Amino acid sequence: MLRPAPFAAPGPAYHEHRPRPAGPTFDQEDPLSDLDAFIAGLPKAELHVHHVGSASPRIVSKLAARHSDSPVPTDPEALADYFTFRDFAHFIQVYLSVVDLIRDSEDVRLLTYEVARDMARQNIRYAELTVTPYSSTRRGIPDAAFVEAIEDARRAAESELGVVLRWCFDIPGEAGLEAAEETTRIACDLRPEGLVSFGLGGPEIGVPRPQFKPYFDRAVAAGLHSVPHAGETTGPQTVWDALTDLRAERIGHGTSAVQDPKLLAHLAEHRIPLEVCPTSNIATRAVRTLDEHPLKEMVDAGVLVTINSDDPPMFGTDLCSEYGVAARLLGLDAAGVADLAKNAVAASFMDASAKAALTTEIDDYTATWPR
Repeated sequence: MLRPAPFAAPGPAYHEHRPRPAGPTFDQEDPLSDLDAFIAGLPKAELHVHHVGSASPRIVSKLAARHSDSPVPTDPEALADYFTFRDFAHFIQVYLSVVDLIRDSEDVRLLTYEVARDMARQNIRYAELTVTPYSSTRRGIPDAAFVEAIEDARRAAESELGVVLRWCFDIPGEAGLEAAEETTRIACDLRPEGLVSFGLGGPEIGVPRPQFKPYFDRAVAAGLHSVPHAGETTGPQTVWDALTDLRAERIGHGTSAVQDPKLLAHLAEHRIPLEVCPTSNIATRAVRTLDEHPLKEMVDAGVLVTINSDDPPMFGTDLCSEYGVAARLLGLDAAGVADLAKNAVAASFMDASAKAALTTEIDDYTATWPR
């Protein structure tokens, strides 16, 4: 039976890397500014990014051409209009139509490796990719074939591209307890080597977190970390439920946490990171405008934040762009952006030696900037 690689839970050094506000030192109208160039070359880790949601327009259009019964456009340019969302419910509808393009293990392997290729272009060294096995197994892909496909792509990505991938297997909340049971079974029984965590995604409205407690209890007992989505499109009570019932160690999004000062204080005190995805929140209408995004309130409250891209091609973004957005919202210089990058390393489930190595790489890169 495959076993997970060693990893270590985040330690007490989280707040050593609080982003340092220093005022922008770049031309905000210039996409090729010095800070953007710094971000492009910065070694990075990403903790909240979805497997199918990371499919590039080229790969999506190729898969759509293979599966002609799909409503997904085959023209990469037409995908920009297709990926314009009216609201969160519409986003889920579009997302699931792309999920439906992944119909066999060859599709799974191709998608996974190409996602890693896009990450390598952004100098992403490590990523915890959120994978939803149930979406594929219920479409007829055998669970063992699915696991082998992502594992084969993971090994190739590390050896050929220098990108270390780890998995978060997540329950699609809209599919209910049947999906929860299947996801838990695959995670605990097949247990691929790259699997480090267990999550819960999909819509929050009408999908209360407490019902998934037995499944998270089993996953945690099996040695997996708990990283559910919460507080993206609902209020702070959903975050409390994720903490209390699902034993969350990180929170996906957590946007509404700023509505509850006690919750913010709890997150800061217990060093529970928020996986923040600014452009995603605007695209899904979880937040109306970037000017209203609560990222600065989170940081000012002492909460550890990490910056992530969520479903990057669907939202017309990537991790480099999200760091640029965060720098502008927080007023950061290059050193402050580097601190954000180190937040992701600290909050990751890498082992201690891997964390130290990537942190040193970030520090060395920053120390030699500008080159």
